[in-house]
Amino acid sequence: MSYWIKINYERSSYVIDLERISAFSSDPENKRITFWLPNSSQPIILNPQLNTDAYIQVLEYLKKITDRHYYQKSWIKIPYDRKEFSIDLTRISTFICESNGRLSFCLPDSATTIVIHPNSNAEAYQKIQDYINHTTGHSIP
Repeated sequence: MSYWIKINYERSSYVIDLERISAFSSDPENKRITFWLPNSSQPIILNPQLNTDAYIQVLEYLKKITDRHYYQKSWIKIPYDRKEFSIDLTRISTFICESNGRLSFCLPDSATTIVIHPNSNAEAYQKIQDYINHTTGHSIP
């Protein structure tokens, strides 16, 4: 299923299939939504003042994909680095667990690495551990 939207951004028009986006970052303080275009690492940063229609469409899409009753349980919402990330874990190909317990992974199409420690973000850590165990049959550490 595709979820196409049109965005006017930095003097260009984009037609984007949001189903192909693997992660979104929301900044509640500045009311910005960031996502990275597939296969390019180019960020698109939307705010309600400059991109009202696109901002609302992406917010509606985010609500839809993170509603557990509607969508797969592969999408998770986690607080990280003063933002809220919505991430499709099916798009993550490598999870790393360090000897100190930190769990990390890179967001596809972005240079962002998410690093989670069980003491500082126990709920997100457990969600990711559960996903890894359920999907791969492996547990880390």
